[in-house]
Amino acid sequence: MTKLCVFITSPLEAEHVARIRAVDPARLDIVCEPDLWPPIRYVADHVGHPFTRSPDQERRWREALARADILWDLPRKREDAALARRLKWVQTTSTGVGQSVKALGLQDSDVLVTTARGVHAGPLAEFVFMALLAHWRGLAHLQAEQRQHRWLRYCGREVAGRVLAIVGAGDLARGIAQRARAFELRSIAVARHAEKGRAHNALFDEIRPASALHATLAEADATIVTVPHTAETERMIDAAAFAAMRKGSVFVNIARGQVVDEEALIANLRSGHLGFAALDVATIEPLPPDSPLWDLENVLISPHSASTVVTENAKITEIFCENLRHYLAGRTDLMRNILDKSLLY
Repeated sequence: MTKLCVFITSPLEAEHVARIRAVDPARLDIVCEPDLWPPIRYVADHVGHPFTRSPDQERRWREALARADILWDLPRKREDAALARRLKWVQTTSTGVGQSVKALGLQDSDVLVTTARGVHAGPLAEFVFMALLAHWRGLAHLQAEQRQHRWLRYCGREVAGRVLAIVGAGDLARGIAQRARAFELRSIAVARHAEKGRAHNALFDEIRPASALHATLAEADATIVTVPHTAETERMIDAAAFAAMRKGSVFVNIARGQVVDEEALIANLRSGHLGFAALDVATIEPLPPDSPLWDLENVLISPHSASTVVTENAKITEIFCENLRHYLAGRTDLMRNILDKSLLY
């Protein structure tokens, strides 16, 4: 029996490689050569430090790509994707991979792409609520008072009863809406297809069409952006969208930097029209050292790391193993998180 070759292209702990190998040792040839991976910077780092392979390593890397039927994670370069001539399926380690799939020349191919959708919704929602609670309950004020050894009682404002505008109604929006209920917040999702049936629709207090975006922003105490980066969503949060937001409201971006007009964002933060912003992404990453966003007191910067937690690879491996079993059984219709390459999400 000819085995399917699975090439592990990005860093993965040995225990998870063993789980993949155990799916069907008789039918799967797992190629895992850790010295071909870049050194990792942190747990679940799929990119690693800048790294140059030796001539021997490069030869083995190319040979493995040429043999591969299935890849764990997308290659980083178009020429590497072109080497994988036998490639039938890629399991990615991220959710928002549409633009990478396009850049690698895989959008119009027959290669099946499955994503890590569902893995990052919890950690990203926790980041959102860390930022919202810190701002709304005055963490900066308390820290400043503590540094001054000052005990002065004051009156704050509660979180319950506020309104969230969630741009998007997918998995990331689901994670936010779940937690919003616990804090007695009202969540309004704005979706491309408001009428679409979703298992989690009941979590939202309301789902509105994209045409209602600006009206919804005007009602909200905080706007959270969760949509993928596509031609349709590029710079959808523009100067007009910021102008529609309630003065002093909060803006959180856990989507992609390209979805936002960054110059308009900066202008609204400087003017005080926006009270606070928490940004896990930027138009250019890493965020340039001379970006004004670094030094604005009403901005929290996260280096595109809000979704990364120590359990990430275990959860992605679980998806991959489940998908492998369906793939080997010829039931691709049962596979989770298949990317719609026409929509890029």
